[in-house]
Amino acid sequence: MTPDRAIRVRTYDELSQFVTAFAAGHLNLLILLGGPGLAKSRTVRQILDGKACWIEGNATAFGVYGALWRHKNRMVVIDDIDNLYSDRSAVRLLKCLCQTDAVKQVAWHSASTRLSRDGLPQSFQTTSRVTLIANNWRTLNGNVAAVQDRGHVVLFEPTAVEVHRQVAEWFWDPDILDWFGNHLHLIHNPSMRHYLRAAELKQAGLPWVQAIQSDTLSEKTLLVAQLKADSRFSTEMQRIAAFRWMGGGCRAMYFNHARKLGTNGTCRQKQVQLNNSPT
Repeated sequence: MTPDRAIRVRTYDELSQFVTAFAAGHLNLLILLGGPGLAKSRTVRQILDGKACWIEGNATAFGVYGALWRHKNRMVVIDDIDNLYSDRSAVRLLKCLCQTDAVKQVAWHSASTRLSRDGLPQSFQTTSRVTLIANNWRTLNGNVAAVQDRGHVVLFEPTAVEVHRQVAEWFWDPDILDWFGNHLHLIHNPSMRHYLRAAELKQAGLPWVQAIQSDTLSEKTLLVAQLKADSRFSTEMQRIAAFRWMGGGCRAMYFNHARKLGTNGTCRQKQVQLNNSPT
């Protein structure tokens, strides 16, 4: 679900501008959303350069409270917040922490014995500013909506070309880079993790191209690619019949996806021109 008033960002340069603004103290709350494998967390870590308290999303609400006390007044990043949605205590805590006031009052109103054991106060004040990182944002109740309303929601949606440019700066395998570069027009869910999985499979001597096709191509384009590679079908008429039987659609639909792949079932050999393409 896309939150209301989310700011859509398409490039890593734009993403860096928002994180830099947070680091400089201009943003009180930054909510950074985007699919997995887009280096959201890495980008934030690089820009904040160790100056923030980093809390992983698998922490409990009480664990978050303790970290906020120990690192009060520092910038706070809560990464992978998806796991905290089901915890009412965590959501209430975030609501207090993400207030728009410069000084926030954070409190824990239960488990006083545990507070004493861990040397934590029942309440404290902090000037911490917050970045929340998540793959999805779910406005499950009024408290979650209140957290969202207090910050700047950035939805990071880079294109396959943009992700490829970024990966080309550090990825080491030219064969895999070339494959992705020639297939960017087909990739509907770009992720840096696709490149890493391909590298692992290739190093192990496993069929990495077939595996990465399953990861990156749309369902019908993948079906056409599989039919093209299937030695049981020697003619286009046989492939079209199988395409229809498997729910792919009509003859025109088959040829539409075949044109995307190229006349011989592989990607057309038109390399997307990249400013930072590997040599």
